Amino acid sequence: MESPTLEYTKDILTKVSFSYELFTKEIQKAINQLLPYELLELRIWLEEFLDDKPELSNSKQMFTIFQTHL
Repeated sequence: MESPTLEYTKDILTKVSFSYELFTKEIQKAINQLLPYELLELRIWLEEFLDDKPELSNSKQMFTIFQTHL
């Protein structure tokens, strides 16, 4: 079962996915708020989510930030 914080983060990321700037800002917030195991789950979700979103392909660079927090 997902934590409420992780569910909320995914919901927000889905809603702001129209804007690269907002999307990356929300990813940064998530990195600062989520626990390490939640970040792992978020990373898996993001990899799948970004496959359909070429306009957010630069967001994949955010994965390097994940590495420093895991």
